[in-house]
Order: sequence, then structure tokens, then C-alpha cells
Amino acid sequence: MGRLRRSRTHKAIRDIHRASRTRARTKDLDQIQLIDLDPKNRAALEAQPLDFEKPGLAQHYCVECAKYYETETALRSHWKSKVHKRRCRALKEPAYTIEESERAAGLDREGKRPSTTTSSTWMATTASSTASAVSAAAA
Repeated sequence: MGRLRRSRTHKAIRDIHRASRTRARTKDLDQIQLIDLDPKNRAALEAQPLDFEKPGLAQHYCVECAKYYETETALRSHWKSKVHKRRCRALKEPAYTIEESERAAGLDREGKRPSTTTSSTWMATTASSTASAVSAAAA
């Protein structure tokens, strides 16, 4: 008997594994926003000295995508591509900062969680608010 079903039925899983490979990893968006898009650093990246180890001798570099290209024609066609335009749109959003992540985790400026009310304090505040509501209703 042979195989009864097709192989590779879960195509999306293969793509996830392909995307997580470290050899194809590029710079993160926050690194590009904070470091590479600075005008002084951008000028240095666009006018790099000859480097025989990099594609195109490091003369054709896309700062937004952090990629080297072999020729000027390849770089110009990349600038017109959807991949580059999506990356530029993503770079227009502000970078996710450490302070923002701490606020999302519920931490205040000192790195501590705000103190929670104890049950006795909570009971006292609810009793006083209930009493004031009853007196307001009676009046």
C-alpha cells in the first residue's frame, strides 16, 4: 500500500519555520527608527566605503529595509516594490518603547506595581459610599 494522503498538508507551518531562521534575520523596526534613520547615520550608511564582503561592494543599500543590493537597478526596483512600501509604512508608526511596555504590564515609573487596596480599606470606602448614597436617597 502507498501513502493515502498528500504530503505537506500544513503549508503555513513551513512558512513559519522559514521566517524564524536566524540567517535571514534583518534589523528590527525600532533599531532602524532610532539609529539608522538619524540623518547623520543615514548619510554614513548611504555612502559606505567599498567592502568586498557585502553584496554590490556595499554601494547600494536600502536604509529602511537594511538590505544591500548588487546593482543600482536592483535597488531602484526594490524602492518600487510592495515590500519596501510596507516597510516604510511600518516605520512611520512610533517605536514601541520600554516605558510603554512597562505601562502595559502595569508598572509605574519606579518599576513597581501600584499598591492595591486591602480588603479592610476597600470595605470602609464602599460602606461610606453606600451610606452617602442612602442619605442622598432619603433626602
